[in-house]
Amino acid sequence: MSSRTSEMACPEERLRIYFVTYNVATKFPDPREDLHQLLGITLCDKSKLVWPDLYFIGLQEVKSQPQNLILDYILFEDPWTKAFRDVLKKYDYVKVRSQRLQGLVLNVFCLRKHLTHLRLIETQYTKTGFGGIWGNKGAVSIRMNTYGVSICVVNTHLTPHDHLLADRISDYNTIVTDHTFTAPFTSRILYHDYIFWIGDLNFRLNGEELTATDIDLLVKKKQLKELLERDQLMMVMKAQQAFAELNESNITFPPTYKYEFESQEFDLKRRPSWTDRILYKVNAADIYDDIEIHTEQHTYKSHPDYSVSDHKPVTGEFDIVVRPNVEENIVEFQDCIVEENFISYKLQRDFIPSNGDWIGLFPNEFSSLDDYIIYEYVSRGKPISVSDEPHANTERISYNDSALRLSEMYCLVYVAQRGYLMEVLGVSPEFSGPHRSVEQST
Repeated sequence: MSSRTSEMACPEERLRIYFVTYNVATKFPDPREDLHQLLGITLCDKSKLVWPDLYFIGLQEVKSQPQNLILDYILFEDPWTKAFRDVLKKYDYVKVRSQRLQGLVLNVFCLRKHLTHLRLIETQYTKTGFGGIWGNKGAVSIRMNTYGVSICVVNTHLTPHDHLLADRISDYNTIVTDHTFTAPFTSRILYHDYIFWIGDLNFRLNGEELTATDIDLLVKKKQLKELLERDQLMMVMKAQQAFAELNESNITFPPTYKYEFESQEFDLKRRPSWTDRILYKVNAADIYDDIEIHTEQHTYKSHPDYSVSDHKPVTGEFDIVVRPNVEENIVEFQDCIVEENFISYKLQRDFIPSNGDWIGLFPNEFSSLDDYIIYEYVSRGKPISVSDEPHANTERISYNDSALRLSEMYCLVYVAQRGYLMEVLGVSPEFSGPHRSVEQST
């Protein structure tokens, strides 16, 4: 497995975040379409590549018939999430959380080195389909704190069709009002330091006199400015009817919808439009003494070579300023010893577990927090070590004799669960599987 270091000018002060939004039109990943390019991973010159610290991947219209949802639940993830994870795990990324609402999926991956610096991770969803009773349309989100700042990412699929602009405006205002979190000081989307709003927002182009053929001709002439003047999203933002709190970088790519499947040509049964967007907001008030938070967007583009869907995926890459000197409560594992059907471990002294904390046994190169082999809850409400002797108390996890292999490496992961909030507080050093004598193995 490759291990990399983020190559930013000020790595102690900035994080790079990469966003993907893709309406996959109920199709499955095509193995002929390499996801590296979509993820911004250029393999030709690794020395100059700036690796994102976090990936947020938002999907819409993931196949969500009951049989698909049941299978995805059993396997922890849908085929698209698995396809992205299979690529990212090669570069030392770990899937931290997923949130799903029928066909809407949002995933966050982080470089392994940042895993224990993610705090107060929480997911949420809001239904807007059929007056809020159905999840075919709506929003899913993931919020977290990292290096002293709060981030909220929202993935939405809003009401379609040219003439239903009022419904899209209503969808947005419903989500902003009803979407709430339990994390302190950030109970609503727009209360976070950094907000990123991605998805198939379904805004179209005003003016019925402008036919699909007219739009296609203007795109081929690269006269995008004339079309963007009719963009409904830009209009409602300017009129402060919806999304007025957010910003969007200049669009320099063709409309992302609607294409013929397996093609780069528009399907002119629908008027082409920019349905797939990435918006952002920075609450840049002087709330921190040590930094002035702000973001810098490096890219905003579509990827026309991907043709499995009638949408083209859109990506954006940002740097955000963080607070590197914030003190964090990280759990340190002192020892991990594999015994017969037990793994003994010690934690730093005087650490007090909370109700719901658990320790999982993972393969050392795990690529998702769902990859645990077994887990057990930590002793609740008492310090791990209460005597004058450091690390006096030893805890143990029991495992089935067939759970560990002799030739493989493992680690323990400490997860704090506080109601809806999750934090990864510690990852142990790697250790090998059980050592059995010749007599035991014969």
